[in-house]
Amino acid sequence: MPAKTGKEYIERLKAANNNVYIHGERVDDVTEHPAFKNVVNSMARLYDIQHEQPEKMLYTSPTSGEKVGKTFMVPKTIDDLIQRREAIMEWQHFTNGLMGRSPDYLNADVMAMGEASEFFAEGDPMFAENARRYAEFARENDISLTHTLIHPQVNRAKIQAEQKDANVALHLVKKTDEGIIVDGIRLLATQGGITDEILVFPSTVKKSGELDDPYSLAFALPNNTPGLKFLSRESFDQGKNTYDHPLSSNFEEGDTIVAFDNVLVPWDRVFVCENSSICNRAFGETNAVAHMSHQVISKGVAKTEFLLGVVLTLMDSIGIDSFQHVKDKGTEIMLTLETMKSHLYRAEHNASIDKWGMMTPDFEALDAARNWYPRVYPRMAEIVRILGASGLMGIPTYDDFNNDEIGPILHRAMQGKNVEGYDRVQIFRLAWDLTMSSFGNRQTHYEYYFFGDPIKMGMAYFDKYDKEPYKEHVRSFLNNLDVPKPEFAKS
Repeated sequence: MPAKTGKEYIERLKAANNNVYIHGERVDDVTEHPAFKNVVNSMARLYDIQHEQPEKMLYTSPTSGEKVGKTFMVPKTIDDLIQRREAIMEWQHFTNGLMGRSPDYLNADVMAMGEASEFFAEGDPMFAENARRYAEFARENDISLTHTLIHPQVNRAKIQAEQKDANVALHLVKKTDEGIIVDGIRLLATQGGITDEILVFPSTVKKSGELDDPYSLAFALPNNTPGLKFLSRESFDQGKNTYDHPLSSNFEEGDTIVAFDNVLVPWDRVFVCENSSICNRAFGETNAVAHMSHQVISKGVAKTEFLLGVVLTLMDSIGIDSFQHVKDKGTEIMLTLETMKSHLYRAEHNASIDKWGMMTPDFEALDAARNWYPRVYPRMAEIVRILGASGLMGIPTYDDFNNDEIGPILHRAMQGKNVEGYDRVQIFRLAWDLTMSSFGNRQTHYEYYFFGDPIKMGMAYFDKYDKEPYKEHVRSFLNNLDVPKPEFAKS
């Protein structure tokens, strides 16, 4: 079937009846439940955009001849890579980069997994064929995916095999003729209840060893598989109108704990089974990490563009855009945006064909960007709060303005330089929802930990960075100085 529409996305969710819980109750229909319906509608909008912008969003499937999503496309040239990013940006401009797990993120992973499927043959030749077929299945059916990477935070000082309750984390129970039986808990499946399927991969932030082989698994399942439950945190969509909560009422993805109760994973859905070595190397050796980072940095560009627009609009609304410290803070965001765009440009134009035949972006550029952005995003959110100052504290609501008695008072009291009170408050409510509401604070926290602990990521970045040329340059400089050594220093 071709790329799906928003209507088809919603119909699939209704028919699937995924096992989702929130506030201690099972959700009858995620497409109608107050905690999920608005983000479901935003997701549906993404799928409709594909059909409204077919020249940018769709391409002809190499197997079926149908029009399928370009975010699944295997790039063979730099132009393909740029086209794929332009398709990504169509979605990111709609979400303003605020949906960290829009479908293009995992589409990149599945695409790379399928093209580099032979990597998985190291565990079993069957797993390579599974990976190839699953990538084709996801593309041809426009499957929406959630994923889970993280073990429960019980005792981070110990590996899973040494935990007091070693069975709390998702693990292999047994192998059967039909497939593998798995049981346990995984975190943090964003969009867990509002997608078609779940992709389970191991976290590679902390490398596993052989003792963790029972936890070293990779597979995909429909989200309505028996024994699979999604336990949602409270929603940051407060059920308010889009004036009061313009962002959380549209883009609140939700995050879930995923519980597996002796779940059967059919053999044709297994990619890795009891092999920590393969799990540790999967993202890097298939170049999935490069293609996923390409999507993430594109998202970061879109998000920074939106944040800059909010800041500039806020500045203009109250006439602070000529003050020195205000301009300096605006410049910080501008520099962040241009730096991210430069990283993206370098990644694309220094791309090369990898061993699997994919045109793969320059990971050095992407790796620098994905390590840097979590460190600067909290500062950009802080700038919004600083510039909004007390104006972000006492902001009226839509209902206040609709009150015949106090509405006119507020309209006059809240006026800005070039805007009426109602319009200025709308700008400030947008800035508040971006940075100070529960939704906004989650955005800052989410960006900071997007790929894992930034400190651990930074340590890994430092360790693998090619430092020798820089040290050699300094040694050469010192050796070439025309300074004779004292006798005692010559040994």
